[in-house]
Amino acid sequence: MTSPVTTTATTTTATTTTAARLDPAEAATVIAGARARIDDLDGRIIELVKQRMAASAEVQQARIASGGPRLALARELEIMERFRTELGRAGTEVARLLLELSRGRA
Repeated sequence: MTSPVTTTATTTTATTTTAARLDPAEAATVIAGARARIDDLDGRIIELVKQRMAASAEVQQARIASGGPRLALARELEIMERFRTELGRAGTEVARLLLELSRGRA
């Protein structure tokens, strides 16, 4: 009884591995297409980061003009938590870098 289960698992694994194989030309096509999408996404992300930086500068200017501090640490913690929740532990680092970019120069 143990043998058929082992054989089935091995067959399934072998089939999955075989189905995932591409010849070099197919792989090159898939890679080129995925890289083109990544480049497009990166360009869009960069543009969004620039827009975020401009919006953050507006917030900072309004806070300073009203006599408040330039930074709101509680708000930054909220942002970091949101990124951590959505992206996992590495999301905290992404948020930290975005916040650093958005703070501008003191």
